[in-house]
Amino acid sequence: MTHPDKKRLRRSMMFLNCQKPGLIKDPYIYGADSIMLDLEDAVAENQKDAARYSLFHALREIDYHGVERVVRINGLDTPHWREDIRVCVAGGADTIRIAKTERAQDVRVVEEAVTAAEEEFGVPVGRTLLMAAIESTRGVLNALEICESSERLFGIALSGGDYTKDLQTVISGTGVELAGARQHMIIAARAAGVQCFDTVFTNLDDMEGFEREVRMIKMMGFDGKSLVNPRQIEIVHQIFTPTRKEIIFAEKVVREIDEKKAQGIGVFTVDGKMIDIAFYDGAMRTLRLAKASGVYEGDL
Repeated sequence: MTHPDKKRLRRSMMFLNCQKPGLIKDPYIYGADSIMLDLEDAVAENQKDAARYSLFHALREIDYHGVERVVRINGLDTPHWREDIRVCVAGGADTIRIAKTERAQDVRVVEEAVTAAEEEFGVPVGRTLLMAAIESTRGVLNALEICESSERLFGIALSGGDYTKDLQTVISGTGVELAGARQHMIIAARAAGVQCFDTVFTNLDDMEGFEREVRMIKMMGFDGKSLVNPRQIEIVHQIFTPTRKEIIFAEKVVREIDEKKAQGIGVFTVDGKMIDIAFYDGAMRTLRLAKASGVYEGDL
């Protein structure tokens, strides 16, 4: 049985440092679809235990008002990840994000540890979802096998900073250095039927550049973007939420295809555009996205 939250709306996923209780006590007020509670890079090496303590109590005691709680655990090459998983599962995290994923086996190793923790703490087996952060050239090349590695895995995410270091270049702001990874990952995700998320944009003084990048990755097919600041949420939601014009057109496409199919007509026009049955899935996806975003009340 498919987990009910695997396909949930995830336009925005905002990073928060578990080392700072003030940041994780009420981030739901910003309106992100998901929050990323970070135990990895944002937490100093000698503060890992303190961060886990804060995380556990936040997960158990704070009402996040339906916002998905994703926890980024430390990498499998560290001594921290097993205890990270136990705390995530015991606390009731919705999803665990696997750092530095390079192969399907990385996901399977984490999955085994998650299952063991669910059994240990009396959590229904299968409740905790997984996502994989791809941060290296090897990870990008293995994207499809990673996407197909586990029924718990709902998606993959690009980590541009580490990836460009591995590529022996830098983030330029043009997107050219990330183009190949982005395209390869979205193709792999769609082939496997999982979601795909873009990397963070860290220059908060360049909101116009951020908006251009969000429009670009939306056009490429991404489901959402990782964020570092609440100021970025509104822009992402505006771009990823279908407009009224797009909703009306999608409704027309669905209605016309349903009617014409019954009449044995395969090709026709809607608002002057040639349409056939291949447009049906895209129109339905627009309506489902609009409904999940709260801007469409029609029946699906």
